[in-house]
This record gives sequence, C-alpha cells and structure tokens, in this order.
Amino acid sequence: MNGPVLHGGQAPLASAFEQDWGDRLKDLKSYGERRSRFQRLCQEILGGRRLLVASNRGPLEYFSTSGGELRARRGRGGASSALQPISQCCPITWVACAMSDSDRQVLANSGDSIVCSPFPGQDLLVRFISPGKDEYHKYFNIFSNPLLWFLQHQMWNYPWTPNITEATYDAWYKGYSFVNRSIAAVVVEEARREDAQPVILLHDYHLYLAPGDIRRELPAALIIHFTHASWPDASHWQFLPKDMREPILRGLCASDIAGFQSHRSLSNFPYTCYALLEDAKVDFDAASVHVNGHTTWARCYPMSVDLAGVRRALGSPLLQSAVEMLQPKFGEQTFIRVDRAEPSRNIVRGFKAFDRMLQRHPEMAGKVRFLAFLFSSCNRLWEYQRYVEEVAKLVGFVNRKHGTESWQPIEIVHENNYLQNLAALTLYDVLLVNPVVDGMSLTAKEGPVANKRAGVLVLSEGSGAYEQLREGDLNVCPSDLEGTAQALYQALAIPEEERRRRQEALRRVIEAEDPALWLCRQLSDLLDLVGTKAGTGAEGTLPLGAPLPE
Repeated sequence: MNGPVLHGGQAPLASAFEQDWGDRLKDLKSYGERRSRFQRLCQEILGGRRLLVASNRGPLEYFSTSGGELRARRGRGGASSALQPISQCCPITWVACAMSDSDRQVLANSGDSIVCSPFPGQDLLVRFISPGKDEYHKYFNIFSNPLLWFLQHQMWNYPWTPNITEATYDAWYKGYSFVNRSIAAVVVEEARREDAQPVILLHDYHLYLAPGDIRRELPAALIIHFTHASWPDASHWQFLPKDMREPILRGLCASDIAGFQSHRSLSNFPYTCYALLEDAKVDFDAASVHVNGHTTWARCYPMSVDLAGVRRALGSPLLQSAVEMLQPKFGEQTFIRVDRAEPSRNIVRGFKAFDRMLQRHPEMAGKVRFLAFLFSSCNRLWEYQRYVEEVAKLVGFVNRKHGTESWQPIEIVHENNYLQNLAALTLYDVLLVNPVVDGMSLTAKEGPVANKRAGVLVLSEGSGAYEQLREGDLNVCPSDLEGTAQALYQALAIPEEERRRRQEALRRVIEAEDPALWLCRQLSDLLDLVGTKAGTGAEGTLPLGAPLPE
C-alpha cells in the first residue's frame, strides 16, 4: 500500500499540527468561516441525506419535573459535547441508549421511537434503544466500565481492577455484544430510510463491535469509528481473552476510518492489529490495516472545545455570579483541578504531590489553597466508590497535617456544575491536569481559554492534550510525585511576563481548532475515500496530501 497523508495527519508535535492544517485552512480563520466550510462539506458528502451518529449516551436526556412533566436537557457524554455545535449545520439522526426512566417513558410515548430535539436551531432526531436493565448493566457496568476503561487507561494492575471470570463472559455475550447488535440494527434501519450510501459516525469504546455488524448489512456504507479514550499498545490488549479482543479488533477494522485523539493512540492501533490478528496486513507507514478484504485507515483527530460556547458562557451574568460565590474560597494563590472522581484521573497522586510541596515550603501555609471540583461518574461501580473514599481520606490527612483553624489547604467541591467549573477556571493560578492516561483532557484546553489570571497549566504526559500543548505547559510524568511537587512550586514562581507568554502559546494552539474543524477533517477524509473508490474501483489507495474540497 501507499502511505497517504490524510487530513487527520500523523505529525507528532503541535507545530506540525499547525503547519499541516494551517496550510490547508489558512482561509478559515474565523469560527463562521469554519462553520460555512463544514456546511459545504456536509452537503457534498451527504447530498441532503441525514448524518447517522451512534453513541452510548445521546445528545439529550429527559428528566421529570416536580409536577411530573417530562423535559429535555443536553446530554453529558463526550460525543454529545463534541457534536452538539455541529447539529446546527447539518441534519443528524442519533442512535443512543435510553439512560433514565424518563428517557424510557419518552420512548414508550413515541409511536415511531423517533424523538425530535426540542432545542432551537437543530435538525436533530434521536432514536433511543432501550435494552433491559440487566443487559445494560452487564454492557456498561461490568464490561465497558470498568473492564475496557481500566484496560485502555493502562490500569490493569491497579488494586481494584477486575479479573476475567464467568461473570465477565456473561457480560460480554449477554451485555456488550447484545447492546452493540441492538444499536447496529437501529443504525441499519435508519440508513435504509434513505436510498443512498449512508455516512455513519460511531463513538467510543462502548461500540467497538457495531462497525462489523453494520458492514455486514450495508457493505457500501461509509463508517468512521472515533475512540475518545486512549488506545494502549498490544501488551495491554492481551489482558483480554482472544474470544473478546479479536471481535473488538475485527469490529473496528470494518470501519473505513478508525479515529483517535492522539498520534500515540493512532500508532498503537495498527501494531495491536499486527500483533493480535493473524490475518491482518498492516502498512505501518500508512497506518492502515487490511482485514477480510477491507482496508481501515487509522487517523488522528484531536478534539477541541466549543470555543463559541465557552465564550458565550464566559460573558453570561450567571457565570459572573458563580465567580463572586467562589472567590471567598480562593487563597493568595490557588491551585485547582476539575475532574471526574475516578482512578485514571490520578487525583490521589496530585494531592500527595501538593502535600510534598507544602512540607518543603512551610512559608506557603495560609497563603495557598487547592480547590478540587470533582464530579462522580459510574456511581454504581464499587471500584470508583473506593477511589472516592481514598481521595477523601487523603484530603483529611493533608488538612490535619498542614491546616489550622482558619486555613484548610485542600477543599473538595462535589458537584457537576458546568458554570461553577468554568468560573473556577477563570480564577486559577495553577491548573493541574495529571491523568495516568487520558484520550484528550479537554479541561486542559478550556482552562487557558477561560483563565483571566495568566494561570499556569501543569499537564501530565499521559494526557492526549500533551501532544499539542507541550510548548506552553509545565509537563510532568503522571507517577512522579517528586517532579509534580516541584512543578507545582515552579508554576507559582514563574514571573508574570513568562506566565502570559505561556498562556498565549496555549491559546494559539487551542483557538486554531473547534468541533466544526474536528469533524471537517473526518468528512474530508471520507470524501477522499469516496473519490478514490469511484475513480479507481480500488480500496486503500488514497492520494497523497489531497486538499480540502472547495
């Protein structure tokens, strides 16, 4: 195979990202221009058809008011956050699991099981599927989380990581496989409503099997699977039995494009297929895998934040109220973190590093604070509950060790409140984002955009964002307590001029992208595939450096 350079790119550094996409998109400086180009791309590839999207969580979820009325609010998943701004630019049909009793009630009330988005400016239809609670529990709480989550975040040797037992096999067959087939069947059904080649976007580790099920029914479909989590190397996938890992890899290899957040994950995917699929033909230079007569291209599409949405929120009176409420909690200098309260976020090590910094620098007592805005996910998983207990125990220890009656060095705010979190990001002096491994860590991108104090970002090398932001952050090894403690102290000591230079460097990289551009890259690569197949009848011979369509 030839080695194509698709729009996703394979460059390892931020400067290379900017060169690749700066050359292609130098006309598209403004948010509006990017939206306009995205709309033209949608028209060219969709031709009036609906874009089909599938994910575990949908773009909206329902809740019941005190009066018993069912109302919708925006969904909270990563795919939902990324695609919400884009749903105003093209028609989308979104397939997802019903997440609540209210979702299931809406589904029961809907005659054709299609729910129209109530939000203005969107041509968005949602198709809920409703697996039984037992099937969903096995799919999500036993197999997807924590099993795949722990594996992909390279925490298999963590003390609470599950073993493969009879219950795991049961969850694989009766949960994970069942829900993937169910979602794939509905995607196929929706695709057949349109008499044309469907364009399908599948999201994350919950749906690794769905591309294969869809491909068998729709051989001509254009399929992108995007993994929001990190993709580890083959040595980690060997922790899964062959009966599970092979169907996962073959499912992904039924996609036309397998998208990843970072070049590290992109590189790991073809090597994993080479090591664990005996019949896979891999072109490492091209980052492509040929299995069962089909070629899949691995490509990097780093996600960005919805800059327009962040700026709207920053200008709202509600945010200013949140800032005023938070300010009494801040010290002369303040560290913050905004995280899900789960093990891959490395919260315990972050607090241990802060403890070491206070021990080395007692002159900071009473002057600095560490505010952690933590929200729970997967509350039913005991592994996560144990981790939250470990975090609380450590915070109590650090506060007793260093605190006084009038000053507590660490405070945890347990609440999933977006405006409150964004308000905190405007006020930090140091933002700590130190995951063991993470697909992207969007907080590391939101923080420099929102911050008004020339705050410093301390960022783990395990974060997907590190590839793009390494020129402006202070980077740390996620397991290095000593190095992290030194980085936290160093961040406070950096002169203001240097702090501002670093923040501007981060902003330049972050503001060069947005969700419309993120999806533009994917659709542009699909257009290259369409043109190549139509022009040559061959698969897997994409042109080098094909420009974006005008």
